[in-house]
Amino acid sequence: MTEEMRHEIVQRRQSGMSLRAIAEELGISRGAVYRALARVQAQRDGRAAPSARARKRGSIIDSFEPILKELLAKYPNLTVERAWQELRARGYAGGYTVVRERVRRLRPRPALAPVPRFETGPGMQAQMDHGVYDIDFTREGRRRVYLFSYLLGYSRRQYLRWVESMDLLTTLREHVHAFHHLGGVARVCLYDNFKAVVLWRDADGPLYNPKFLAFATHYGFRPQACRVRRPQTKGKVERKFFYVETNLLNGRTFDTLEHLNEVTAWWLQNVADVRVLRDFKESPLQRHQREQPHLLSLPTCDFDTALVVYRHVNVEGFVSYRLNFYSVPWSYIGQVLPVRVIKDEVIIYSISLEEIARHRLVPRTQSGVRTLIKSHHPADDPGQRTLLLQQRFGELGPIALKFLDGLLAKQIQGKLQAQQLLALVALERAVRFGAFSLAAMRRILAAIAKPKPLLDELAELYKDALDPSLREEPIGPRPTSDYQHLLSAEETDEPPSEEKPQDDTECA
Repeated sequence: MTEEMRHEIVQRRQSGMSLRAIAEELGISRGAVYRALARVQAQRDGRAAPSARARKRGSIIDSFEPILKELLAKYPNLTVERAWQELRARGYAGGYTVVRERVRRLRPRPALAPVPRFETGPGMQAQMDHGVYDIDFTREGRRRVYLFSYLLGYSRRQYLRWVESMDLLTTLREHVHAFHHLGGVARVCLYDNFKAVVLWRDADGPLYNPKFLAFATHYGFRPQACRVRRPQTKGKVERKFFYVETNLLNGRTFDTLEHLNEVTAWWLQNVADVRVLRDFKESPLQRHQREQPHLLSLPTCDFDTALVVYRHVNVEGFVSYRLNFYSVPWSYIGQVLPVRVIKDEVIIYSISLEEIARHRLVPRTQSGVRTLIKSHHPADDPGQRTLLLQQRFGELGPIALKFLDGLLAKQIQGKLQAQQLLALVALERAVRFGAFSLAAMRRILAAIAKPKPLLDELAELYKDALDPSLREEPIGPRPTSDYQHLLSAEETDEPPSEEKPQDDTECA
């Protein structure tokens, strides 16, 4: 109750109004009017103001409370059911619910163990984590992005970058950027149990990703996976996500993912790095100046974070990666080539590891995109196209050249068929992967073969159930010479036309 309301109550009471009338006029209860007047009178008399708490009504279990305390002190894990039985044996006539509420109030609750803040020395520890956010971009619409965070435990200075994935390639690449941004590497880094770092965890502990261990060995730090469902182990970096949400994202809109990263870089430099930390009375940038000399120095050459995969060149002269297609020179159709994927490029190499094509990486938000370099298409000159075919078939041996000559001589679209046949060459693929078995050849051919239409699959599936006469090969078209005798018979039976002159015998 405010002092203004209390003053109005006193004024009306001094004018002779009853408690009911004051309550009705001011829109409050009579109890509130009585308590306000009692408090003012106590202050005038120099006494303590009466308590505003209502007097609790007695309970049937009050007389049995000493017995409950004695039972709980002797048996701390005593259930409510057993306590109720003991009280009933001693004359208690109340219900189970009353006993449950009183046991809950009297049972001593174990105090949670405090979690002390664990501080580390300069350069000793870092913490890395991902944050998952759904952000409404003004140009790209709503999409899910991930915030990569690497934070130094001593200085609290961190590196932030919004990425499209939490996969191994992205995680390694952003680690390298964080190391260069902070000028070194902490000796130990704490991680959650996500797949890029920990393959799985069992009773013996975590099994780390071998490639991530190779990355950690290259830079000299030790990864340490935290216990499952214990976020306070990485409290420093977990707390920073809340700071990002309330200070960076709050009250701002972003056009694209690139724009978000630009604003984040500005925010790190002008806000997060220079703010004064309440516990240390220093900024992260000031503390980092003392920590940076204690960090592990960076190697001369960074770890190669590129992803290398092998892709089969299809009949159209494209390799696929993440549901998008990238062209290669036409002469490589049918081969299996190494493809190197870096941050924003796709680089394709020949069998001898010579670079043959370089494309810009299509973003993850797009699929079905065909990136074509015009020079990769076969030339319009038929002679040059034939030479390219002879070169590719020559690599397969003299028998393949003889087959090509016969194909070009017998078929109208022989060059197109020869180009498609190159995409079906499986021997080279089998040799490259060491798959020297019939089963491996069948798998390779099945992987690059064109699936049959549904009707053909059904016809082959139910072929044995058909009548024997229906399983025979279908009758093909017959030559027109087989029908000439029918045409001559029709001419013989045809009645004479009025326009044709009739011979003399018929006129006679």
